[in-house]
Amino acid sequence: MNIILTGATGTLGSKVLHTLFETKYSQINTVYLLVRKKGLTAPLERVINMLKSEYAPQFIKDNLDAITSKIKVINADNILEPKSFLETNKQYYFIHSAGYVNLSVDPANKDEIFEENFNFTKSIYNAYLPYLKKFIYISTAFSIGDLGGIIGDDYIEIEGGTYRNFYEASKHASEKFLTQKSKENNIPLQILRPSVLGGNAIDNPSFFISKYMVFYLFAKFFYNTPSKEHIRITANADSGLNIIPTDYAAKVIVKVFDTDVQQLNIVHNKATNITKGISKILDTVDFTSYNITQDIITKAAGFESKLEQFYYETIGVHLNPYLTSKPYEWDTSLLESILPIPKYDLEQYLGNTVEFAKLKNFRNQKW
Repeated sequence: MNIILTGATGTLGSKVLHTLFETKYSQINTVYLLVRKKGLTAPLERVINMLKSEYAPQFIKDNLDAITSKIKVINADNILEPKSFLETNKQYYFIHSAGYVNLSVDPANKDEIFEENFNFTKSIYNAYLPYLKKFIYISTAFSIGDLGGIIGDDYIEIEGGTYRNFYEASKHASEKFLTQKSKENNIPLQILRPSVLGGNAIDNPSFFISKYMVFYLFAKFFYNTPSKEHIRITANADSGLNIIPTDYAAKVIVKVFDTDVQQLNIVHNKATNITKGISKILDTVDFTSYNITQDIITKAAGFESKLEQFYYETIGVHLNPYLTSKPYEWDTSLLESILPIPKYDLEQYLGNTVEFAKLKNFRNQKW
């Protein structure tokens, strides 16, 4: 089995790589990792740093030499030149996990977001077409937009809701492009869609995640603010926050990438109530001067404090569309037939993940 993986130093991609070797080591011939240089750190060094990290699974640590012998790191500068490093007589599973997560709603950012997600995906698919055994695209469960109600796994044949940002739109456009091209070229396609990624719920260390995004940014904002001014936080009391542990999502991806599953949402079967979730996050970071309202807070209506103004002009711009989404839940019957969702108290898990982030001062891993 030969695999190409993008995003191997990212939050989900790194866990997918770990899980591939933990569960399919004997089946794997070579895993090609397409990795960017980061600052002065070369791609190979980034991968080695990740594999040697204190957070790497014990199996990786115990078999590091054998595992690295099955890995070929390719500088992402050459990502669109597969003939320079792939063998023409072989076919490859391509797992495209890399993505540009930018929740901006500013039209000035639209072109950049589409370039990094949609156009980049198109270029990759076209470049690797002669080598593909199968293309696995890691999208997002939110690419269907603000739909509401019961959401199934098929995002291609149904009409979605209003996109909350250009990130959702770019991921859904990529899904549609890949679906069309896979039919034209008779190349198997699989679209896998995790929801918001949270810390480990199965593997050790518990609650670990390599990069703090989305609800972690909300927690970080209030953890770091020295202000004790009061703030009103707008949220739809009937909506929820769907978080899926990164280790579970990675296990599902590795379990299904070589099966005939075509579309799958990797989501929790229950969402954390938005009001309870916000309260749990803020209580965990010891911020108490707030109230949750369904009123829409705007500059025109007036802000009650400088902190409130700062929130709504910064992270509130990106998070507000999610906090005010229509009530929804996903149909997880197919997902749970593949790998049962871990059972735990949702609010306690949320609190524990934020507590872990606090201990690490919300610092991302520098791989």
